[in-house]
Amino acid sequence: MINSRDLNFADWLERRWVTPSYAGWLLLVLAICLFGAATNSMAGWLYVISGISFALLIIAAILPWRSLRQLQLERFPIQPVSAGENLTITLQLYNNYKEPKNLLQVWDVLPAGLGRPQGKAIELVAPKDFYQWSYFQPTHQRGVYHWQKLELRSGAPLGLFWCRRSQALPVKAIVYPQVLKLQQCPLVDAIGTEDQDKIQSDRHYQAATEGITKTLRAYRFGDPTRLIHWRSSARLDQFMVRELEVVTGGQELVIALDSGSSWSAEIFEEAVIAAASLYFYAVRAQLNVRLWTAGAGLVAGGRSVLEALAAVQMEESDQHELPRRIPLLWITGRADSVQDLASYSRWLYFAPPGASSSPHSALRAGLTVEVGKDLSQQLQRPPNFSPRIVS
Repeated sequence: MINSRDLNFADWLERRWVTPSYAGWLLLVLAICLFGAATNSMAGWLYVISGISFALLIIAAILPWRSLRQLQLERFPIQPVSAGENLTITLQLYNNYKEPKNLLQVWDVLPAGLGRPQGKAIELVAPKDFYQWSYFQPTHQRGVYHWQKLELRSGAPLGLFWCRRSQALPVKAIVYPQVLKLQQCPLVDAIGTEDQDKIQSDRHYQAATEGITKTLRAYRFGDPTRLIHWRSSARLDQFMVRELEVVTGGQELVIALDSGSSWSAEIFEEAVIAAASLYFYAVRAQLNVRLWTAGAGLVAGGRSVLEALAAVQMEESDQHELPRRIPLLWITGRADSVQDLASYSRWLYFAPPGASSSPHSALRAGLTVEVGKDLSQQLQRPPNFSPRIVS
């Protein structure tokens, strides 16, 4: 029975020099037996057969190493995807030699959190030519994955010995957290209700300036006909459409993820999904929204936010101070942290399984999320408390 120590030695030998295959071991044993028989019988034909066998083994040990020379690998950048989608990984193998290279294997050694190593058998690479290999790697969890090892393996041309060589080609793959499509979110909609008078005046101004034309552009299919600027259309001999000025109230909001504290791994992933979903809902609601984490601080912009949430980890060091003068939507797994929030902030509490209590505050609206239930439906529920507007 072959044990792990023998396998490790064979792998070490294959990476440093060459290692015999099963057929190679069989031919080696046969050549030794023939040489022993020739020594005992002094038969010349046995010496010839054993000598040919040893010569064949020496040639078969040299050729795989030579076959991997002057082969170069190149990676293409990997486009970010969301969790549950497939990464598209593309490699190119260049043959800079004047002779064709055949019977090759390419192995992409993926990080442990992304999957098992992926391999591809290549029959032939023509001289001064390349072979392109693309494959799709499923993703199950968000994260920023780094790896660099690519391996070339060959047993050409006889398959009696195998040779493996590694090349370091660093690459980074970003898997964004899932973003839920929320139709409504009363918790976000309640932000800034204390400044209702100001917001209403902004809305009146927006309605008053609704017809102000910002610019003209060519008509596109689906544009409403009421926006066609007929005078310019007649002059330019094509339909021109008005683009109207849009005015928003500019209400500020910070989605703050309590990444500096300890979480259950499953609950923390749910909290990251909630943070991403709430951020993009607030963007669609035309709020001036930013994301805060203990490690990254304040981040704005869709791509930057997704990258920060892909890389965030629980129990991060508090490198950035939490902004207190801006309305917060505090996402936490600690019930006691809610009491430190200002009255104009909101909270989203992820209750651990079996938790007997949830945050209670007479001044702050919030929502308790039960792990195991549909997160999208829970985020669209009304908050536990909605403060009255004092006129």
